[in-house]
Amino acid sequence: MALTTDQIGFYQDNGYLLLEQAIPSSVLTSLRETVDHFIDASRAVEVSNRIYDLDQSHSADSPRVRRLKDPHLRDPLFKQIAECPTIVDPVCELLGGTVRFDHSKLNFKHPGANAEIKWHQDWAFYPHTNDDILAVGVLIEDCTPECGPLMVIPGSHKGPVFDHHHNGIFAGGVNTDAIGNLVDKAVPLIAPAGSLTIHHVRTLHASDNSSTNTLRPLLLFSYTAVDAFPIFSSYDLQEYDSRILRGAPVHEGRMAALPFRIHLPQEPGTDSIYDNQESMQC
Repeated sequence: MALTTDQIGFYQDNGYLLLEQAIPSSVLTSLRETVDHFIDASRAVEVSNRIYDLDQSHSADSPRVRRLKDPHLRDPLFKQIAECPTIVDPVCELLGGTVRFDHSKLNFKHPGANAEIKWHQDWAFYPHTNDDILAVGVLIEDCTPECGPLMVIPGSHKGPVFDHHHNGIFAGGVNTDAIGNLVDKAVPLIAPAGSLTIHHVRTLHASDNSSTNTLRPLLLFSYTAVDAFPIFSSYDLQEYDSRILRGAPVHEGRMAALPFRIHLPQEPGTDSIYDNQESMQC
């Protein structure tokens, strides 16, 4: 899928893009069947683990999955979609010609579950040597205003990197009083199933709880330019370079004069954005 000059310019100016109905209905059908399998399998799980992030109200009779972690490692369908040209081609254009797959997640908003995600910038979680980094969301079902859609603040990717700490501990969220009237500019990314949302790594974004009786699954893939290297992280180089989808490995990163805050210290024993953000309420 080739982007138009206007679409590329819109992304550069606003830090997000919405591509409607890009994923074929046959793929969506397979995705829904796979999602149903994982939801059903979660009935046998009592607490969050390396695969599932569960709401406190989760039970075998009423599963409440907030996140399926690393779905590309759980089923080959997710990996195939992460690497398909429909997604990777436009990502390649937006990242300047090279693409490295970084990570994935599948978020849900079950009826009655607390799955709100507060305002944050992905850059706060994984700063790199440059910010040619973005996330693609795949809408598996129609997303309406009542579903708790992903919301973005246009142009915020060009602004400051906000403090995501609370009481000195990294909480993964920004207090709304720090953002001020930027929240008034928020745009909900509402679109039919099969659409793609794209947001820049520094774009402020959030999502509310759903008020519908749907699961509102959102499959998210993150990608970086090949010459964007992580700060405060290390990888096995062979595995790291095996994720390159466009371009060739490089051993010299591209440095950009960008602000960043370290995502430390963190509360030990949790890798859940939902649990971490709860500390912001105290």
